Order: sequence, then structure tokens, then C-alpha cells
Amino acid sequence: MRLFVAIYPPAEVVDDVMAQVRRLRVGAVADTGVNVRLADQANLHVTVAFLGEVADDRLPEVAEALGRAVQTWRSPPTRRRDRQPVPEPTPLRLRLGGGGRFGRGRFTVLWVGLLGDVAALRRLADRTRRELRRARLPYDSRPFRPHLTLARPGDRLDRESLDEDLRTLDGYLGPSWPATELALVRSQLGPRPTYDRLATWPLTEDASEQSVSDR
Repeated sequence: MRLFVAIYPPAEVVDDVMAQVRRLRVGAVADTGVNVRLADQANLHVTVAFLGEVADDRLPEVAEALGRAVQTWRSPPTRRRDRQPVPEPTPLRLRLGGGGRFGRGRFTVLWVGLLGDVAALRRLADRTRRELRRARLPYDSRPFRPHLTLARPGDRLDRESLDEDLRTLDGYLGPSWPATELALVRSQLGPRPTYDRLATWPLTEDASEQSVSDR
């Protein structure tokens, strides 16, 4: 199965950024019928770690690794003089803002960035990857670049329109929101990719952990 680890923004945040997408040139081009591969609103997420293909029988190991990652993120090593742990901010507050692109030509990807408690989010990503590595599970080791993908227009959007969208995104600032859980997600590729949340782990102490789904 193809797996990744993600944080999902709440509905009001998704609604706000999708309203922004409709004001972009890529949104207008999509309305004309050009396949610029706008992200499905229901699937918008921030990828914390990408595992790729994992054998089905290793799913419990993945779940255990992610559980450890969240636990150590909540209780990082002692740093204060009184020897007490310094907890991460709870809740982890983020907001979408700014943007950019990955790739060029037919590999162009348009994205919106993350603001707020990004340093804590990076530590969560680091701990997630560390636990995956300790369990000898696969993961993408490229540097973590927190973002949310909006579209994969490739070369279907002309350079002038792309530059205009980048300038518009540069001034975008969405509402602040609390990231309350980390999700393990199975993706299935195809003309209409699907994403199934297999398990979640609370990022705040007052939430209850959910078990791995058998879907």
C-alpha cells in the first residue's frame, strides 16, 4: 500500500484557500476545461512524511512508529535548568500563507505555504522520520518543506499566468487554525486519486487516540 503521514486543515481553512484558488489564473483556466489538475478540496493536506509503498503486513509497525513520534514530540528532551521537559505548543497553530512552485515545464506544481508554529511542525516531521528510520521503514528523506499543493498545471498554464498567480499567492494569508491530529493515509493513484485515513494520533493531551482502521 502507498502511505504518507499528514495534517489536515479544518473545513473553514480549506474553503478560504479554495476561494483564493478560484481567483487565480489557474482557477480560471480550469473553468475553461483545461486539465490543470486542481487539488480535490476533500484531499487538501500538509504532508509530514511520505513513505511510498509499504507491505500490508508492516502496517502495525508504521502505526507503532508514528505513535512513538507523537509521544516524543509532546515530551522533547529536557532543556531547562530545572530539568523539566519543555513541551511543544499545544495546540499547534498554523495558517496558510504565501506560496510558490516546485519544478518547471510539465512538472510544475503550485503550492501555498505554512506559517505559524512552523518550527514545532518541523520538529514533528523530524521525529516522525526518525522513528520510521529506527523501524527500518521506507520514507522520503528529502528536506521537509511544509506546504499544501493547490494544482499540478505542468505546462498547461503559460508562464505569464503562472507568474501572476505566484504574485497573488505571495499576498495570501489564510485564517489561523489548530492542528490537533496526525494522520496516516493510504493513497490510491489513478485519474481520480483517493485518500483513506487509516489512523490518527492526537497532538494535544486532551484528545483520545484512534486505532488503525481495517478499511
